[in-house]
Amino acid sequence: MGEVTLSGSILVVFFICLLAVVCFEFVNGFHDTANAVATVIYTKALKPVYAIPWSGMWNFLGVFLGGVAVAMGILKLLPLDDLMTLPISVGACMVLAVLLASIIWNLGTWYLGIPCSSSHTLIGAMIGASIGFTWYYGGAGVNWDKAKEIGLSLLISPLIGFGAAALLMYFLIHIVKAKALFHIPKGENDTPPILIRLLLITTCALVSFFHGSNDGQKGVGLLMLILIAFMPLKFAVNHTISNDKILFSLNKTEQVFTHITSPSATIKGVILKLDSSIVKTKSMLSSTNPGDTVKTYKFRKSIKSVLKGLTALTTDKDLKLANQDREALTVASKDLTKITDFAPIWVIAIISISLGIGTMVGWKRIVVTIGEKIGNEHLNYAQGATAEIVAAATIGLSTSFGLPVSTTHVLSSGIAGSMAASGGASNLNTKTLKNIGLAWILTLPVAIILALLFFMFFHLFI
Repeated sequence: MGEVTLSGSILVVFFICLLAVVCFEFVNGFHDTANAVATVIYTKALKPVYAIPWSGMWNFLGVFLGGVAVAMGILKLLPLDDLMTLPISVGACMVLAVLLASIIWNLGTWYLGIPCSSSHTLIGAMIGASIGFTWYYGGAGVNWDKAKEIGLSLLISPLIGFGAAALLMYFLIHIVKAKALFHIPKGENDTPPILIRLLLITTCALVSFFHGSNDGQKGVGLLMLILIAFMPLKFAVNHTISNDKILFSLNKTEQVFTHITSPSATIKGVILKLDSSIVKTKSMLSSTNPGDTVKTYKFRKSIKSVLKGLTALTTDKDLKLANQDREALTVASKDLTKITDFAPIWVIAIISISLGIGTMVGWKRIVVTIGEKIGNEHLNYAQGATAEIVAAATIGLSTSFGLPVSTTHVLSSGIAGSMAASGGASNLNTKTLKNIGLAWILTLPVAIILALLFFMFFHLFI
């Protein structure tokens, strides 16, 4: 099968998909970034006219510098290998179903002023579209192992946000006891002392940056999904990595095999499979027709098979390897991962700009909820700083592990934790928390159903 040229209705659908992913990231910007700016605005550390561009800039940098680990983690939810073997129209159905379901739910919760997780929404939509794909085409379906890993991350992160913020707040109240930290600003000119102000501005920047590096990567993953679905020959593998570099990594891996003595039966089986995958990959490198989509797809699968074997070797606790050999396998794995897990710089730039501009629009609805309605009192300096320090740390750690988390959930629960630590449960606005909790419960099933219905609908016409 040669390269497919986009033309006619498929070209129109391609541009609709591109517009949809830009809109998703734009909505993500003003929906989620409110979490980062609410504290600096309500503690009077920055006026909105300065806080919004400040947050937008750091969101932009977060996407641009955050890597692609979370983006690729999101893609692994989908039956991507099966999708690549089918007509482009099938990929278009899946992309549009995921994006429209996510945008509709995000806009609905934003309009009602309810902090809701874009990550939660997107993952539900991907599961729904994948279920629709499996009904029509069979195949591997949803990667439930990855879904459980991501689901656990989304479930635990709000609990961490609440608990860590409460503990930090208790520390400030009972150990630090600095009265200036607990001042509640009143009036436009009641701004924080300079050091507290700098702390709040810094934590806003950190939350914004890590939001970009985590949530922004989801947009990168979606845009890569579109490119792989419509143009697999160009984007299924990273063509900027030379064959010589790939061969070098494969040869280094084979050299390690010669140093493994008296392997167990399990390790021996892993080595045999890995060696077979390496031989197959080398053969493809020497014979792959650069204009052949099917061979490109097979090459991608072969590289993934090698990576699976490398992971099995490097994580096996019973395998005794010299530090030098283990390092060689780790480096080879990282280098080969870049063949399948990548995003061109222009993709990252588009998502960065969309998120950064979105940050500057429509932020006020969610900010009011975060700043005024989670607790029964106005935010003081310590509560704002505590929530943002915990949120930045949680999101940053999650990004380093390639796990998507909800900025909304972490920061909202962090504010709730700091409020509870200050005045107990009576200090929390139960009505707002019930609305947030209801949105949290409904997001996943609603996104799944919406995406499934959209996939079935589009499948009739595309």
